[in-house]
Amino acid sequence: MIERTLFREEHHMFRETVRKFVEKEIVPYHAQWEKDGQVPRDLWLKAGAQGLLCCTVPEEYGGLGLDYLFDVVVFEELWRAGASGPGFLIHTDLVATYILSFGTEDQKRKWLPKMVSGEAIGSLGMTEPHAGSDLKAIRTRAERVGNEFVINGQKVFISNGQMCDILVLATKTDRDGGAKGITLFLVEGDRPGFKRGRNLDKLGMLAQDTSELFFEDMHLPPENMLGEEGQGFSLMMTKLAQERLAQAVRSATVAETVIEWTLDYTSQRQAFGKTIYDFQNTQFKLAELKTMATVGRVFTDKCIELFMKGKLDPVEAAMAKMYTTELHCKVVDECLQLFGGWGYMWEYPIARAYADARITKIAGGSIEVMKMIIARRMAEDYKART
Repeated sequence: MIERTLFREEHHMFRETVRKFVEKEIVPYHAQWEKDGQVPRDLWLKAGAQGLLCCTVPEEYGGLGLDYLFDVVVFEELWRAGASGPGFLIHTDLVATYILSFGTEDQKRKWLPKMVSGEAIGSLGMTEPHAGSDLKAIRTRAERVGNEFVINGQKVFISNGQMCDILVLATKTDRDGGAKGITLFLVEGDRPGFKRGRNLDKLGMLAQDTSELFFEDMHLPPENMLGEEGQGFSLMMTKLAQERLAQAVRSATVAETVIEWTLDYTSQRQAFGKTIYDFQNTQFKLAELKTMATVGRVFTDKCIELFMKGKLDPVEAAMAKMYTTELHCKVVDECLQLFGGWGYMWEYPIARAYADARITKIAGGSIEVMKMIIARRMAEDYKART
């Protein structure tokens, strides 16, 4: 295994803290949360008390002011344990980042300390029934009436939607303005006119609450606007590389973990007088997957390094997401096969990993969109050379 060189001693110490927290506060209860369809609110408070939420938020806003690698450690340890329920990634990597990057001083001081402590849970309201990867197609309308905005519309597939206290909401303030007609708002969870629909039944990630959200004549003051009017699309574009990198971190981690589970299982499971691992087919298959996972890990770590230097190109992030999420799905499928019938049983982590994996090729922009982004850059580079 190629040694990872990103992390320093303080990151390793923090990883031990996170791992102990996950083993004590999450793993024993996760199966019940899958039946409940969400995690309890007190888990967020416990995570906040341990410093696991929004690690990069500066001290002036209640955070620890740590580097991005501390957030990466939290995400990796959750996925290594198969803990798909806690929506910490959306909360930390997206919502808090949007507020920190684009919020007013009042917005930052109002929400970031509560997000760090786990008192306020964040959610991102962008996807609509007819607008997924194509964010310019959203229809949720914010109409200026007097000194307020009146919002009507619908969102779907919203992680943390049932529990959120603060929502970053994408709206259309100019129906004919295209990308320049999109504006972001901060919406309080108890705001009149904000209604939560059902907690959606999903293929996987069963403990993660995922909701329909509705907005019916919801009034917002101008001070709830995040950034400037009409800037929403450009603001969202600045965060896509980070969102796609997070998906790569997840997929690289799960691929490595599932391979280790499978090596352990096949080294003990007997068939025809020898272990499953003794069969050449098993050895060759795991050798192939291990090599691909190592390539994915090295590339992902390089993208993390570039991101921390402010140099991660959106196309590189798209490549990382495309490669690692396709690998993720391939690994869980082929490793489940090596578990045989037991791999199809929900009590085995490999079954949960299989169900959880499929969304990675959709979330944060579909694989097809990633290919379009990469191909477009290839064409641009070709034209520049000729």
